[in-house]
Amino acid sequence: MATANQRGQHASERGAGTGPEAGDLQALAVQLRRINGEINRLVQSFAGTHGLHATDVQALAAILDAPRPMTPGRLREHLGLTSGAVTACVDRLERAGHVRRVRESADRRVVHLHYVPDARAAARTYFRPLADAAAAARARFDDAELAVVLRFLAAMNEELGLVRSEDR
Repeated sequence: MATANQRGQHASERGAGTGPEAGDLQALAVQLRRINGEINRLVQSFAGTHGLHATDVQALAAILDAPRPMTPGRLREHLGLTSGAVTACVDRLERAGHVRRVRESADRRVVHLHYVPDARAAARTYFRPLADAAAAARARFDDAELAVVLRFLAAMNEELGLVRSEDR
């Protein structure tokens, strides 16, 4: 596996340091597709290694990233699946030891989905190369540049969320 310095060196040898023109929408689209493809490759590999579907890994990410405890209903909305498909997904995740269902004591009808700590540690280990790549890429930018990148990614997610909402 290449170190962060080796990856940076290879990128600069390919001319990646110069980058596209700021207004080049085609170049931006290409880079977004490439990053999506690379992340999907890692997700598919993780899913296959753990006997899961790619949607199951998306569910795990949604549970992990949720600002408040995730419920099956919110997971269904987030993933755009039917309630039956979400139930099957959560069943697979629970059988594989990645999540557990917890009934809240105040209202026993409410079920929260929790990422099992041991499974979270296994995922963190598996996705360590992704974290290392992100750290190596981050090191090439100063804080002001990263703030712009973060603003762009947040805006992109917001816009894509609107597109998803309009499709329903």
